[in-house]
Amino acid sequence: MAIRRPVRWGVFVGVLLVLGGLAVLRSGSPQETLVTVVGPEEVGLSLSELRALPALEQEGSYQNQFENWSTPARYRGVPLLELLAHLYPELQPESVTVVASDGYRLSLSRERMNDPRYPVVLAYAKDGVAPPAWEEGPRIVVLPEDGRVSNDEYGAESAGAYWVRDVVRLEVNR
Repeated sequence: MAIRRPVRWGVFVGVLLVLGGLAVLRSGSPQETLVTVVGPEEVGLSLSELRALPALEQEGSYQNQFENWSTPARYRGVPLLELLAHLYPELQPESVTVVASDGYRLSLSRERMNDPRYPVVLAYAKDGVAPPAWEEGPRIVVLPEDGRVSNDEYGAESAGAYWVRDVVRLEVNR
């Protein structure tokens, strides 16, 4: 028994629509909250909202506690202080607690965030790939002009401890 041509076309178009819908669902909604910022008020930020803010893009890598270097990559994101100034113009935070999806927490002091030699950035893309395809993002990165953050220069046992992956929440401490 042969299937009629209009039925074949209908099945073909239906399969294409289902595959297209799955692709959209897998890529995530551009309005889906990527990071929640808690300050005087709680704000959920989507990828498209982060992309609309002033960005810093450059290569970066860090040294870990074993003195090994991470593979350099090109990061794009919003400098943390610019993000906070955009959300809360009157606020001068004492620190920001960064919370990752696995519960890892890092407190960034005002001095760390204000150091112009080592800009702290909430990166939303790595080598041109954004979440959800970039599975480690969004991520806090430190992007000095030369792109490398050594333990000695950053005054830390592990400069890599400041590169927080899978950031889900920023808590502003006044």
